[in-house]
Amino acid sequence: MMDNFTPGPFTEELLTAGVPADLHGWLGNMGIGALVVKMGIHFLEMSPERTVATMPVEGNTQVAGILHGGAHVVLAETLGSFAAGMHAGAGRHALGIEVSATHHRAIAAGTVTGTCTAIHLGRTLTTHEIVMTDEKGRRLSTARLTNMLRDNEPAEA
Repeated sequence: MMDNFTPGPFTEELLTAGVPADLHGWLGNMGIGALVVKMGIHFLEMSPERTVATMPVEGNTQVAGILHGGAHVVLAETLGSFAAGMHAGAGRHALGIEVSATHHRAIAAGTVTGTCTAIHLGRTLTTHEIVMTDEKGRRLSTARLTNMLRDNEPAEA
């Protein structure tokens, strides 16, 4: 575990992605993950109850020129997993066990906002609903993610 005063190797990555400073101690030695960086996900709010981020459409499209359905799911999994991890707390971690998504509307340009809201925050399971919207607030997709919360394995000597 790292203190909140010593910068970790991913400090610049966390700052660029909009991760609040109070979470740098948790993520400073891990970062946010290569896929999150590649997708251009930028966090606006982060808590177990509500996590919000944006993602550009550009660079995340499928062959028809619209946002790839998998990109919706990457954004949803990212938001739900970070929210569940925050709820799990120190010495625990979240493992995704189920994700589903319904795509309502296509988008070919601009920015997508994902808003993750807790449905259930339990001791061993969390469930979040993640709604993706366009810049006009129109719903693009709705996802649901369930995470199992586990204790970290003790480090080997």
